[in-house]
Amino acid sequence: MARLFGAGAIYDAFLLGTRIPNLTRNLFAEGALSSAFVPVFSQYLLRGRREAAALSSAVTTALALSAALVCAAGIWWSPQLVDLLAPGFASVPGKRQLAILLTRIMFPFLALVGLAAQAMGVLNACNKFGVPALASTFFNIGSLTVGLALGFTVGRGTPLGLIVCMACGVVAGGMLQLVWQFPSLRREGFLAWPQWDPHHPGLRRIGRLMAPALVGSAALQINVMVNTNFASSITGPNGQIINGPVSWLSYAFRFLQLPLGLFGAAIASAMLPDVSRAAAEGRMEEFRAVLQRALGLMLLVTIPSSAGLAVLGRSMIGAIYQGGRFSAYDTQQTAVALGWYALGLAGYSAAKILAPVFYALDDARTPMLVSIASVVLNLALAWTLVRKVGMGHGGLALSTSLVATAGAAALFGSLRSRVGAGIGGRALAWSALKIGTASAVMALVCHFSSAWAHGQWGAGRGAHLADVALSIPLGAAIFFATALALRVPEVEALSAACYTFVRNAPRPEAGDSPPRDR
Repeated sequence: MARLFGAGAIYDAFLLGTRIPNLTRNLFAEGALSSAFVPVFSQYLLRGRREAAALSSAVTTALALSAALVCAAGIWWSPQLVDLLAPGFASVPGKRQLAILLTRIMFPFLALVGLAAQAMGVLNACNKFGVPALASTFFNIGSLTVGLALGFTVGRGTPLGLIVCMACGVVAGGMLQLVWQFPSLRREGFLAWPQWDPHHPGLRRIGRLMAPALVGSAALQINVMVNTNFASSITGPNGQIINGPVSWLSYAFRFLQLPLGLFGAAIASAMLPDVSRAAAEGRMEEFRAVLQRALGLMLLVTIPSSAGLAVLGRSMIGAIYQGGRFSAYDTQQTAVALGWYALGLAGYSAAKILAPVFYALDDARTPMLVSIASVVLNLALAWTLVRKVGMGHGGLALSTSLVATAGAAALFGSLRSRVGAGIGGRALAWSALKIGTASAVMALVCHFSSAWAHGQWGAGRGAHLADVALSIPLGAAIFFATALALRVPEVEALSAACYTFVRNAPRPEAGDSPPRDR
């Protein structure tokens, strides 16, 4: 997409067209519905597959009808939605009209991905994780294959024709994401014809549980809407609306999602079962110990990742995106956003770990209140940094990072007051100081290695590739060496675990075949 459309008016309009149904999807489908559906369905599954299948059919029917109504309303009121989210688009000839068209084309994606999320919840409750985890991969395959095939045939390869066909590809990808899960649902016995049963007690219970999750999800979506609104109205020195801020922020956030998904979400998923069991059985010492280890490991991986993204962001972006319609100027502006986004990586990851802990303690109120407070803080920071300080799209990225960090701090403080001492606040702060020091040494070395690489090979894509290939492994080696010298507890624990694993690995005798599980 970067090569085909760059970061101008066309891709800004496409991003807004995808963002509107995605906002509704995150609010009702994957967000609130998933958090309420999976626990209730799991309980019905214990009663028997017949009752669970009846609940699944009732939820599928209610979701399909609700999503169809929302899609119809969204298609009808697309002009109003575009004007609400991106009022600055009207100042660019043709940009508002294109955004409205693309929004109308892609709105059915909401219904398809909502049903796919419900199917994912059913399979996860049945301890089937591989197929639903691959569903988003099939969305990518379907959307790109269909979109590009249509774009270079029906669309004749023109930018406007291509972008309209890529919008059609998004809908096709949503359909493939849903259909991909049908065989697994059939094998589990839950691919049945939907049945309308609004009085089903499980359906009503899911509706009640969705209320606090809806409020929390709504706060997050409001922050996205506010930032999109500001980004669409950023002006240059001549007072005219700038094309590109919406795209630059989106491209930059993709890079932030890589360590966030690999580290923050992964640590939270691995920690949550242990924390939930400890809380349910009243073993609070174990509860606090598991949480402290998870937060320490999160700091170990996110602080150096933030430093690396800030220092090497321009080369990473240039190596991946630069080329075609994505210019060196777009690389620079995206790197500005990434540098500010990187400051909030630890806050984002901490929130992913801390918020589920409150649900394990049967407290949905605290995360909801923190989310509501984040709306006020984000609005104040975005207005100040963009309108008063004049930081442009970089100010929006900084606002997002500050809100994420403040939210994580509020969750940590509230949890500490609730479960008492023992979470290890001082130990975590001391580890963070040591990790930050090692990250600063790494960042300094990477700064000089990056400057040397660009001095040798210039500023093109080849120089970016050379810089990434040289600086990332060098920076990783410097960081871990410095962290070991500073005796960072988490690094020492990881080193000891790796040494023990290698030392105790089974070794076959001469002439024996290696163990199958080696």
